[in-house]
Amino acid sequence: MTQAVSEAAALGDRSENAEYIYGKKRLREIDRRVRFLSKRLDELQVVYPSPQQAGKVFFGAWVELEDGDSGEVVKYRIVGPDEFDPEVGAISVDSPVARALLGKALNQTVRVETPKGSRHFIVLDVSY
Repeated sequence: MTQAVSEAAALGDRSENAEYIYGKKRLREIDRRVRFLSKRLDELQVVYPSPQQAGKVFFGAWVELEDGDSGEVVKYRIVGPDEFDPEVGAISVDSPVARALLGKALNQTVRVETPKGSRHFIVLDVSY
């Protein structure tokens, strides 16, 4: 990105150079994100699953659930609030579904309050 900004700056008048202005703005965004991530590194902690967690849902678990109403099977991974990505099934530990699942065991029924109403899930599988 810095190379692109340098090339744009070499083209001449910077006040009307869209590539230069956009490049500088993008560099500021990158710097802001790097500063944020650098501060977060001090707070991060690696979590390793323990043998006592086998068969129960805790942070970092892959959980396969069956929707009690529709029978649909879904798979989620419980991750930190900075890592969630619904497209790959990663849900935040702070989400209503994850909070309801924490500590539950295989074949246990879980009731989750969602904005659309109460839903029931059955824990089919837990892995780490």
